[in-house]
Amino acid sequence: MPEQPPFDPEAIPTDAVVSRGGRDMRLVWPNGEEAVLQAETLRLRCRCAWCTRDRVQGNFPISFETVAVTKIDPMGGYAVNLGFSDGHARGIFPWVYLRDLAREAAKLEIGTADDRTPKAA
Repeated sequence: MPEQPPFDPEAIPTDAVVSRGGRDMRLVWPNGEEAVLQAETLRLRCRCAWCTRDRVQGNFPISFETVAVTKIDPMGGYAVNLGFSDGHARGIFPWVYLRDLAREAAKLEIGTADDRTPKAA
């Protein structure tokens, strides 16, 4: 048996709450890092077998504009199963994956803000 768990315990948030009628999921980590992930992003980034198959077959939607998170069920301390308003509830989202998505979203926000900053000629 390994001495350390096979996942990053630092990725487990101290708080995971849906807001805006399920349109957002707010995460807070022990190190003070915070993030808000949109339900649409979470739905688009589901890695379950059904969604993966639909992507491979070219049948996966390009957006889920009205989707909301309807449930967050813990999965063994390392992940959560998210349920969505469109009835989809097959994806398991490891905390490490959610932290990575949050960091990716933060980088995109910074890049977007940088694009709006006037540059000297």
